[in-house]
Amino acid sequence: MRCAAVALAFAAPPALATPAQLDGPTILQRATEAAGGEGWANAKSLILEGRAVFWGASGAAPKSTADSYVMYREFDPARSAAHAAEGKVRIIARDKRRPLWTVGYDGETSWNEKGIIPKAEADAFWANNMGFGIIRHARKPGFKAERVADGEAGPHKIHFVRLTDPQGGVTLFGIDQQSFAIRRMAFMTPRGWHERHYDDFVRLKNPDWLQARSVSLFYNGVKANTVFWKTTKVNAQIDPALFSPPHSQ
Repeated sequence: MRCAAVALAFAAPPALATPAQLDGPTILQRATEAAGGEGWANAKSLILEGRAVFWGASGAAPKSTADSYVMYREFDPARSAAHAAEGKVRIIARDKRRPLWTVGYDGETSWNEKGIIPKAEADAFWANNMGFGIIRHARKPGFKAERVADGEAGPHKIHFVRLTDPQGGVTLFGIDQQSFAIRRMAFMTPRGWHERHYDDFVRLKNPDWLQARSVSLFYNGVKANTVFWKTTKVNAQIDPALFSPPHSQ
C-alpha cells in the first residue's frame, strides 16, 4: 500500500490537450475567451467608427473612399441564423461630410438611402454580409462546430472550424493557434465565396474586448473593401431612430 501511495504521489498530472487534439467546440470556446469572454458573447450593442476603402469588380485603383464609416449594432440574444438580418443595424458612409450611402435594419424592415428595400433583395443583401456574430452563439443547442484542416493567415498559423447553425447556415472561422484571436471568416453567399481577414488587434478594458482594427472583405478571391476601425464603443445607448426607415423618423 505504501509503494502504491508513493507511486500516486509522484504520478504526472494529466497532459493538456495539444493543438492537434483540440476539437471544434473547444477552439471556439477559447476564441470566445480570447475575445472577451461572456461580456463579449453577451454584448448588447456595438458602435464602430473609422474609415473605409472600396474597390470595384475590376481595376486595381480604389473606386471610392469613406473618411467616415460608422456601424451601429444592437444584437439579438436569440440569434440562430448566421447569414440573415438580426437584431438592428445601421451603417453610414460619408466622404468629407458628403453622404455616400447608408443601410439600416430595424428588426423588421431593411432600407437604404433610396428607401425601403424589397424583402427578397434585402434577404440577398444580408446573406452577402451577415455572419461574424454567429460565433457568439456557438455553444448553444442546435449548433455544430467541426474542426477541419488547419491553415495560415499571413505569418500566423490558424485552426479552421466549420460552424453550422440550427437553420443549416455554414460559416468557416479561422482561429489563431497562439492567441485564439479570430483572424478569418468565410461563407458562401449569393454573390459568391466571401472571406473576411481580421488584423491589427487591440485589447480594450471595461469591458474586456479584443477588437480587430483592420477588416478586409473578399468575394471570389477579389478584395471588395477594407475598413479601418478607430474607435469602439460597447454597450453604449443607441438612439432607436437611427435604425428606423426615413419615413418613420
